[in-house]
Amino acid sequence: MKMSKIKKTVMAAAIVFGTCAAPVAAFHSFGQELTDAEGNKVDANAAAPQSKKSGGGFYDIVFGSGIVGMILWFALFGDGALAIYFSIDSSVLIKPDKLMPRRLMDGVQAAMAEGDVVKAMEVCQQNPSAMASIVMAAFQHIEEGFEAIQEAVTAASDLEQEKIQQRLNWISVCGNLGPSLGLLGTVQGMILTFQALASGGAGDASALASSIGQALWTTAGGLIVSIPSITVFYSLRNKANRLILKMTAMTMEILNGLRNVSVEAGAEEALPAEEVPA
Repeated sequence: MKMSKIKKTVMAAAIVFGTCAAPVAAFHSFGQELTDAEGNKVDANAAAPQSKKSGGGFYDIVFGSGIVGMILWFALFGDGALAIYFSIDSSVLIKPDKLMPRRLMDGVQAAMAEGDVVKAMEVCQQNPSAMASIVMAAFQHIEEGFEAIQEAVTAASDLEQEKIQQRLNWISVCGNLGPSLGLLGTVQGMILTFQALASGGAGDASALASSIGQALWTTAGGLIVSIPSITVFYSLRNKANRLILKMTAMTMEILNGLRNVSVEAGAEEALPAEEVPA
């Protein structure tokens, strides 16, 4: 549990650092000279080279966009890596075998068939899971009547749903950061391009086009991270909601035989009270 908290802290710190460092770097870069695809400074009034072609590959797009562009690309790579990590982590968590183990279900059903609530609680303790937490919440209010049991099951189900939602929210965060980082890269590239145009004319048209193309690639990279992340987020969220509803229904079905527990408990407590005057 402690290591899990440390991992979450490191992931959150990485997201915050990437989110804060990119805008700061972009702010300090405004007013810099325009660079070409190879990272060389371009004079706005210089004549265009006659026959010089850039590679135009992925390496040139990432490392030919200057210091600020590289920072934005590394932030996008980090955002994508975190989105993949949280997607895999949530996919492993949101499974019927994890949330409602077969051993737990069989053990609780067998114990309740025998009318042994204590044994059912032991089975829940031996198989910790979301389903076990919901069933245990019901058993803890077993002497308060069936209505109290229903309220306890509903509250426990909402709590387990919130726990899962907190894990899924990290995927949503990564998906929302992608387009923002990409848009920041595009805006920064366009600002540098227009500053170069305003400083002295058209200059090198190929260098300007290359700079604009590199800026637009950051937006494409952000969308590449965002679209799968948002798709995975909603898919896993809907799957988690279905499993929570299923666990709630199964818990109420298992505890259906406890509808008259409060009546029996009241009758047992009434006997000693009537015997005292005699």
